[in-house]
Amino acid sequence: MRRAVAAPADPGLAELAPDQRLRRLELTVTRRLNGLLHGQYRGLLPGPGSEPAGSREYRPGEDEVRRMDWAVTARTAVPHVRQVDADRELTTWLLVDGSASMEFGTAELDKRELAVAAVAAVGFLTAGVGNRLGAQVLRADGVRRFPARSGRTHLLALLRALLAAPRVTAPPDRPGRAATARPPDLADGIDALHRIANRRGLVVVVSDFLDGLPDDPGEAAPWERTMRRLAVRHQVLAIEVTDPRELELPDVGLITLVDPETGRHREVSTSDRRLRERYAEAAAAQREQVRQAVRRSGATHLPLRTDGDWSADIVRHVHAQRRLAAAPSGQPRGGAA
Repeated sequence: MRRAVAAPADPGLAELAPDQRLRRLELTVTRRLNGLLHGQYRGLLPGPGSEPAGSREYRPGEDEVRRMDWAVTARTAVPHVRQVDADRELTTWLLVDGSASMEFGTAELDKRELAVAAVAAVGFLTAGVGNRLGAQVLRADGVRRFPARSGRTHLLALLRALLAAPRVTAPPDRPGRAATARPPDLADGIDALHRIANRRGLVVVVSDFLDGLPDDPGEAAPWERTMRRLAVRHQVLAIEVTDPRELELPDVGLITLVDPETGRHREVSTSDRRLRERYAEAAAAQREQVRQAVRRSGATHLPLRTDGDWSADIVRHVHAQRRLAAAPSGQPRGGAA
């Protein structure tokens, strides 16, 4: 179930032509992220590769049992896991949610533009000699695929296509209207990505993760199982995109809420304090439900907000992941989930 949200405002960046937005986005990424993150093979996750690099003590709840170094474990009588250096060539696959709920936004960016910014950051952070980037974009009319290729020209073409894509509008709220073909959902996209991403690499899913989220927190979201399958072979990063109005309602009197997927309308009075409290409580529970589902699937979670400093959030996430990877066993390990 997707929670209804207020009709979106017209963000400033949407007034620019796609090429102008692309130039502004490229400048933001290169100026703000370059220099903050160092190393020839920068990455969003510091995770496993294929070259042996020794072993270290096993950390319960954090390390995979399949990485156990049984020879060292037998010799030291202390569980150890194998360490490997990151592959020098990386294939990154992106799954970008382009459904109607991603058109919403009440801050400087809407959710779709923030998703494009996240894609630009991923492309920049995974750029390198031999590295390739491919993508699948979920749209109302199907899935648009971009083959995995390397180079700045390919990345800019992907970003330009995302920025220039037609806006998805909610269907009219007319009882008894004819049913239309079901657009591909997030689980479909992840499953399709699992079939084509044959080589071990990095998979980044950019979405609000509200697709098919059950009302009962005890039930698993339909995309959770498919993302867990994907995480068996790949490093998976789930970038969750949210807007502040999805988390709390302002006290502005009577407003119309619109479900972006079905077009259903409902008028509510935000002057009711109890209503605003219930909305905030339900929204917080929903985001926690998403966080837990991402965690159970084995993916790394990076939340971004349309009213936040997304580049700073990405930098903090990368640094936190590097600290986690470099922390000696036995020391407290913190950072992003």
